[in-house]
Amino acid sequence: MSERSCLSVILAAGEGTRMKSDVPKVLHKIAGLEMLAHVVRALDEAGGGDKALVIGHGAEAVRKAASHVAPGIDCFVQAERLGTGHAVLAARAAIARGYDDILVTFGDTPLIAPAALSEMRSELAAGADVVVMGFRTDEPTGYGRLIESDGALVAIREEKDCSPEERRITFCNGGAMAICGAHALALLDAVGNDNAKGEYYLTDIVGIAAGRGLAVRAVEADFESALGINNRAELAAAEAIWQQRRRRAAMLDGVTMIAPETVFFSHDTVIGRDTLLEPNVFFGPGVKIGGNVTIRTACHIEEAQVADGVSVGPFARLRPGAEIMQGAKIGNFVEVKKARVEPGAKIPHLSYVGDARVGARANLGAGTITCNYDGFSKHFTDIGEEAFIGTNSSLVAPLTIGAGAYIASGSVITEPVPADALAFGRARQSTREGLGKRLRDRLAALKAKKA
Repeated sequence: MSERSCLSVILAAGEGTRMKSDVPKVLHKIAGLEMLAHVVRALDEAGGGDKALVIGHGAEAVRKAASHVAPGIDCFVQAERLGTGHAVLAARAAIARGYDDILVTFGDTPLIAPAALSEMRSELAAGADVVVMGFRTDEPTGYGRLIESDGALVAIREEKDCSPEERRITFCNGGAMAICGAHALALLDAVGNDNAKGEYYLTDIVGIAAGRGLAVRAVEADFESALGINNRAELAAAEAIWQQRRRRAAMLDGVTMIAPETVFFSHDTVIGRDTLLEPNVFFGPGVKIGGNVTIRTACHIEEAQVADGVSVGPFARLRPGAEIMQGAKIGNFVEVKKARVEPGAKIPHLSYVGDARVGARANLGAGTITCNYDGFSKHFTDIGEEAFIGTNSSLVAPLTIGAGAYIASGSVITEPVPADALAFGRARQSTREGLGKRLRDRLAALKAKKA
């Protein structure tokens, strides 16, 4: 099919008021990616060629988002919402350029399968003039039925217009359609609006094409490919389906998950083989995990890179810009942001490291904090190779700690520390004999008086 030209028309003019949102419906996200972008990805995988997006009047947010996921996309405005056939004709100028295939999809069907789109195009290449994507269900109530005769599709019948026999049909309309470019405009222009709503329905071209002796076919896809999102409950259901698919794919690729149902991936998460994911792990966008990594319970990771052989968590957070290099360890209740933790370095527990470099084989004791923000700007902390930072230390940036340096526990370090030096940054201890008892007696007396 590579030699066949294709135009994909994506319908995204619906406002989706049932989403109860100021965000256009097709910009709501599944696995951190807009529904519209999921559809574009599926079309790209199916060789969907050039793209035309039909949006509602003034939907600038949709136009802007589309330009990011599909550079060069043509956007057309459906000024009046007069049905799906009318929406496709809003892209008349693009269709008229002359393509072999016209693929029509909807921007709110994020789980549409590239294989189904490819099969529709294959049917066109084999001689079909119109191809409809259908799905089978044991509960067809509410769906349009695909009426076939001798292997050809002759009509799409809405349920209210079905005969009792037709209502028993379980092969239903999935929405997406492929049209031979040579007939597309003639068929679309023949669609009328003689119906209760006075709208132009794309599905009517099936009957029109069959009546003109054109070849009309249906291809079968899974139900998820036809799943349109109209409210938050359906959005959550689609997210669950996507996550289930991704978990299975990860496990088949060599990732171990103790409780797969508690692990959540983003659309672009990359994980190497022999990595172990313990329960309740969340990956935001932009995460790449190497092989033989252990991500322990209750970790949150986004826009971070983790190399081979690293251990993270439990209860750790890797924020954007975190780069954890080979063999490093990030322990429990550790937060890393925009920092490079070099090979073999350890941040075992209860620390915050931001805007920093932690040199190879350095060790940061519990409670180590890089004080990177002065209320106006962020500053960098550079910790050298094999440095040892004692527990409960505050490193006030900008700051450099040399290789092999020691920082005494409980220190506040504000000045550079040379390599192999030992730095103290704490007040001298003062001990007063008996003063503790007097203080305790005084506080007990005050409490008794209040009681």
